[in-house]
Amino acid sequence: MNSVDDKRRLILKLAAATGVFLLPPALRATEPTVQELGDGSLYLLSDGYLSLSLNFLANNPEIAQEAVEILGVADLSSIEHKPPCNITLWRTQDRLVLFDVGSGSQFLDTVGLLPSQFDELGIDPQEVTDVVFTHAHPDHLWGLVDDFDELMCPDATYHMHHSEFDFWMSEDTLNSAPENQLGMVAGARNRLPLIDAQLQRFEWGDEIVPGVEAIDTHGHTPGHTSFAIHQGSQSVVVIGDAVTHEVLSFQKPDWAWPTDQDPEAAALSRRTLLDRLAADQTPVVAYHLSTPGLGRVESNGTAFKFSAGTL
Repeated sequence: MNSVDDKRRLILKLAAATGVFLLPPALRATEPTVQELGDGSLYLLSDGYLSLSLNFLANNPEIAQEAVEILGVADLSSIEHKPPCNITLWRTQDRLVLFDVGSGSQFLDTVGLLPSQFDELGIDPQEVTDVVFTHAHPDHLWGLVDDFDELMCPDATYHMHHSEFDFWMSEDTLNSAPENQLGMVAGARNRLPLIDAQLQRFEWGDEIVPGVEAIDTHGHTPGHTSFAIHQGSQSVVVIGDAVTHEVLSFQKPDWAWPTDQDPEAAALSRRTLLDRLAADQTPVVAYHLSTPGLGRVESNGTAFKFSAGTL
């Protein structure tokens, strides 16, 4: 061993190999999906899954009844909503671009799989040249550091919309956050300064790295961004949390979700994005749809539906 960093990497790999991280068996068994994209490769990785409730819909009895009918359940409390966390890695001849970094080991015990997915592919995270953030919620940001609080991708250039970074680092955000969101705010504020010197702040519409276009899908958070990847004659759109439910986000794109910072803006962004994707039939990768989250959006009257598929 030539350095402390080498020893840390060895410890982390040994821990993953021997089950020290105690990931649930279903998480350990997940295999990455690989798709050809032009003369490059698209890797769809799993960071695990979340466990959420849809009971918030019960606050509006009319919507709650409609949701029950759409989902074909007796009541909302009977639903086990366990959205996966799908992470996109794009390799070209000269770049390795990671879209979001997952949750790490300090969020929930059903997530944090990303490092083992890199190991399974035989890719060292230190090879990553660019890390592109859709937004800074815990399941997208907290995997920035490993168990030694060192950057997982230390040599990367990081990319985030300027309003996203500014929102989480604002004293107003900290002071106005409800008690149940203080941990989320603190987690972002603890991590974002670690990449400030390597961070490129972008505007919507920018080509942030060659072949990657930033698309405005704000509302879920102030700087939430989706990304169109163009390589050769092929394209795919990484949509982050612009949609978060495989059925309801498409059939009822105008419904408000409690995880949206600005529900009205998020609904407008969602419908605008879905209109675009249904019209041009560009494949999408969605963070929280069934693993690996790849498919196409189709029009369905005044609403939409998601059809899983390949590039």
